[in-house]
Amino acid sequence: MNDKQDKQDQQRDSIDFGYQQVARERKKGLVANVFNSVAAKYDVMNDLMSMGIHRLWKRYTIDCSGVRQGMKVLDIAGGTGDLTAQFARRVGPQGEVVLADINDAMLKVGRDKLRDKGHVGNIRYVQADAEQLPFDDNSFDIITIAFGLRNVTDKPAALRSMFRVLKPGGRLLVLEFSKPITPALEQVYDFYSFNVLPKMGQLVANDADSYQYLAESIRMHPDQETLKTMMHEAGYDNVDYQNLTGGIVALHRGYKF
Repeated sequence: MNDKQDKQDQQRDSIDFGYQQVARERKKGLVANVFNSVAAKYDVMNDLMSMGIHRLWKRYTIDCSGVRQGMKVLDIAGGTGDLTAQFARRVGPQGEVVLADINDAMLKVGRDKLRDKGHVGNIRYVQADAEQLPFDDNSFDIITIAFGLRNVTDKPAALRSMFRVLKPGGRLLVLEFSKPITPALEQVYDFYSFNVLPKMGQLVANDADSYQYLAESIRMHPDQETLKTMMHEAGYDNVDYQNLTGGIVALHRGYKF
């Protein structure tokens, strides 16, 4: 009985970091090391890894957001600011977009990139942990997290934190890698992820290990239906999702009423 209890305690105290199991308190630091390493080449690698398709996924997310002039938007794990830039154009000078990221290196890259492109005035930059967002209740009309939720240690806590700062009537959009809907596509995707992606990371970013982790983290992320259930449990209503590129990516939406 004691051995069984010890095993259960160990499971509660550990979490996945890719295919490894690590102490829960270590994951944020390990993920930070990954993004410190990839920050400078993040945009280049995104274009190479997805053959530019990530831009279409992000544009579709913006189109599904219902964003309008004057709204307040939170872009969590906003990284180098692709979504933030498009939101900033659409909310206009009366609106505001907060680019939030837990990783200081990513936040600096995003800030420098957006300022170089002339995005000033309606964008604010905040280093923030998705699990404990430093914003007032009912603050944002729209919240997005693109390719960031799978790196969060406590995903239910993050979903609840987002729900708290979302305004009544607001919506959350989660764009994330997911599970391909056909076995054939899954086989091709697995081969690409574990044979091509790390080599590409080594050649371009001089870092195969970080891209090995990113490939593994995708496989450990909840599938479409599981994430839908998690969003319901966090309080969101009318949760749905759409598979993009055969389920390689899914866009989940949920509302706060």
